[in-house]
Amino acid sequence: MGLLEETVAKIEKLDQEKMNQAQERLDSLTKPPGSLGKLEEIAVKLAGITGELFPKVDHKAHIVMAADHGVVAEGVSAFPQEVTTQMVYNFLNGGAAVNVLAKQMAAEVTIVDIGVVNELEAENLVIKKVKAGTDNLAQGSAMSRQEARAALEVGIEVGKDLISQGANLIGTGEMGIGNTTASSAILATITDLSLDEIVGYGTGIDEAGLKKKKQVITQSLAVNQPQVDDGIDILAKVGGLEIAGMAGVMLVAAANRVPVIVDGLISGAAALIAKKLKPQVTGYLISSHKSVEPGHIKIYDLLGLKPLLDLDMRLGEGTGAVLSMNLVEAATKIISDMATFEEAQIIIE
Repeated sequence: MGLLEETVAKIEKLDQEKMNQAQERLDSLTKPPGSLGKLEEIAVKLAGITGELFPKVDHKAHIVMAADHGVVAEGVSAFPQEVTTQMVYNFLNGGAAVNVLAKQMAAEVTIVDIGVVNELEAENLVIKKVKAGTDNLAQGSAMSRQEARAALEVGIEVGKDLISQGANLIGTGEMGIGNTTASSAILATITDLSLDEIVGYGTGIDEAGLKKKKQVITQSLAVNQPQVDDGIDILAKVGGLEIAGMAGVMLVAAANRVPVIVDGLISGAAALIAKKLKPQVTGYLISSHKSVEPGHIKIYDLLGLKPLLDLDMRLGEGTGAVLSMNLVEAATKIISDMATFEEAQIIIE
């Protein structure tokens, strides 16, 4: 049994008994039942994930998977492929939006080169390159099945290392010019929705670019015919290395009963792949924000999740995931630190 199979086999259902206890505790606190809305829902979910009534998420870790996409050759992005490399160095130097937000949230950021075209060198870069970017999915498979599997296992390894170091809340983010095309192709494979309903402007292409992007996705699906019931096949045919890496992180977090936050469209596509590999993984996922990418809310629908935030964001990097971390921690404080009616000696007749 390989690392992927071992990890998937460890994922269990949420602890329903502990979730019931959490709900009882929340209903006894000095507030009307359900009045803290999604914070209460998170507290219950965290109890089910961790098996603890008063879980802690005080060691926040955020993973940014970086990889390039051969489909950029089709003109689907407003930015050149070189920007992936440039942004990786920006992350490493602490100059990107995700760095700024992670610092505010006291989250540790890990940058992983899982498939950048250029050879990168930096002391604080985790280099686990599966291949130098995917192949052009409009002309054939983005990668081989073996490469897709290897990328999933990179995510498992990176997530496992952080969990062994004490991480108890993990955010997922990415960098890869062209990755909204791959993510939309994954979503188009899994759902019957039209491309008009799920494909957006990505990094800021114009109307002509959007039309081209839809044509490329249509062509990629016709050429590759990904198998809807096979997550690895979908990844290999029309996916991305960083998408596979994030899916691996989600799987290993679930296997270790650690909550993991889904970010935008690309992270959401990774969650769809993870769900294909183990449906129970969705119980361990916490939604962050609603992206302006039209396919993103469709992904949440497929995952059975509702976004915590709606800030008209479409940056990527995991910025929405990081922004949600303190809300998740707030939920743990509510259930553990608020007084019950009995403790506060408040009598309701």
